[in-house]
Amino acid sequence: MESEVEDVVIVGAGISGLATSLALHRLGVRSLVLESWSSLRVTGFALTIWTNAWKVLDALGVGPILRQQHLQISGNVTTSLITGQQTSQTSFINAKGKHGVHEIRCVRRQLMLEALANELPSGIIRYSSKVVAIEESGFTKLVHLADGTVIKTKILIGCDGVNSVVAKWLGFKNAAFSGRSAIRGCATLTTGHDLEPKFMQFFGKGFRCPVIPCNDKTVYWAFTWSPSTQEKEIEENPCEMKQYVLEKLENMPSHLRAYIEQTDLDHFISLPLRYRHPWELVMGNISKGNVCVTGDAFHPMTPEIGQGGCCALEDGIVLARCVAEAFSAKPGGDLDKKKKKDEEEKEEYERIKASLKKFADERRWRSISLIIVSYVVGFIQEGESKWVSFVRDKFLSAFLARFLLKMSDFGCGNLS
Repeated sequence: MESEVEDVVIVGAGISGLATSLALHRLGVRSLVLESWSSLRVTGFALTIWTNAWKVLDALGVGPILRQQHLQISGNVTTSLITGQQTSQTSFINAKGKHGVHEIRCVRRQLMLEALANELPSGIIRYSSKVVAIEESGFTKLVHLADGTVIKTKILIGCDGVNSVVAKWLGFKNAAFSGRSAIRGCATLTTGHDLEPKFMQFFGKGFRCPVIPCNDKTVYWAFTWSPSTQEKEIEENPCEMKQYVLEKLENMPSHLRAYIEQTDLDHFISLPLRYRHPWELVMGNISKGNVCVTGDAFHPMTPEIGQGGCCALEDGIVLARCVAEAFSAKPGGDLDKKKKKDEEEKEEYERIKASLKKFADERRWRSISLIIVSYVVGFIQEGESKWVSFVRDKFLSAFLARFLLKMSDFGCGNLS
């Protein structure tokens, strides 16, 4: 079968894949996005989008669309379900960092994916296209799909999540299990809710439960904990999951607990929380030749500081700038015109290789720091010992809330 030819192939139509493709499109570089699902893949229901990510969404041109659909979060409130006492309250109103006034909203994942996808030209996303193998072919890569299609590309970008085929090709191991899992849910209400637009977090012995409104009729919640061997069995049964969560949250205020009670069983999902060991990013190949990874394929992290999706959006902007720079550079001088085709291809390959290495170098330490902080914060927030709970509730709650703002006070630059 004769190969199709593309300049850039992106594997995965999740947040990082669509953001990277749209960023490239804004810079005049066409890409092909391969998605193994038959439609946009939506898991997890919602995610918190912090200041750093809103800067990216504005650069991509979809920020105004998503703002209209989601409430701006005005503050953070933490409560101990052990003592029943509120442990901290932090206002986000007019909070300002080095990169401007902070902005936080809980965004429906489906609406974000649709907003990104709708800005792409028709035909950019190809569904039901599962990558099964990657092959070297001179200065290009051959991407083999399950249906027998072969695509020849100058650049291959893996945005295919924690089980990334591209990451494995680069030599990365499977993401490590953190020892914690998350049950997530989303309550959609017909009559709306009366919640203030706040990020509410509840802590118990060995678990954490954030509750946050997305808009006037949608409330997102999550329950993270370290399941025992017996408790892992409930993750396969939505009915048992719901019962387990409600039992653990028996001390939660009834008007908030009611949103979990009203969540449909098909809106319950449980997933283990995985992360990339930081030393893998120090020693491993984020890029290799004309191949690289972004998003969860690059830096899977636990969700405690809400930066996984935000960091993936940052990746898209930085990578698009690097790739566009490689394609915009032209050989100069009269002698260059006499070069043979293979010499020109080699020169372009070297530019691409350098541009992907530039991306990897720029994103490596930002990603490492977020992975480490997320893991440590999760350990503190979900500690089971009385000592950890005491320190968390008495001294760390307010600090951790402010720390969330600090980690989002970051600018990855514009597209131009």
